[in-house]
Amino acid sequence: WRMESYLLNELLPLATSALPIDAARLGIFGHSMGGHGALTLALRHPGRYASVSAFAPIVAPSQVPWGQKVFAAYLGDDRAAWAAHDTVALIAQAAERLPLLVDQGEADDFLRGQLRPELLQAACADAGHPLTLRMHPGHDHSYYFIASFIGEHVAWHAQALGAASRQRV
Repeated sequence: WRMESYLLNELLPLATSALPIDAARLGIFGHSMGGHGALTLALRHPGRYASVSAFAPIVAPSQVPWGQKVFAAYLGDDRAAWAAHDTVALIAQAAERLPLLVDQGEADDFLRGQLRPELLQAACADAGHPLTLRMHPGHDHSYYFIASFIGEHVAWHAQALGAASRQRV
């Protein structure tokens, strides 16, 4: 359950040592809880990622039943500790203004009770944090939703990673 330290301290070093990956040009994305993880990792580790995007992420786990249950189980009852792993809470204090791309299906059964992208939109507006939030009518939480827009996410990351490469020269 220690995904952050596993990804940053084990998997990423292993991948960059075994594969032709430029560790200075990394992007991260995920879906649902993985989208939550992508957003929080990018916000918690400024400069580590050149791009970040998410499909139907849980953006305010401290404020929704799924997140509250999981945070209580893994982090205890101290809600201040929860804020360090909550995208909406992290936006207010973000040291970097890495643009966020979030796609959300309007027909997602989890939209109103669990995902709450409007909370992310408000937090980004308040903090002046760049956000592209795209709501898609007729799309739900499924593989087909992701398959419909994954190409646009790949292009988002390619553009950002290309810019990161040009900045280092």
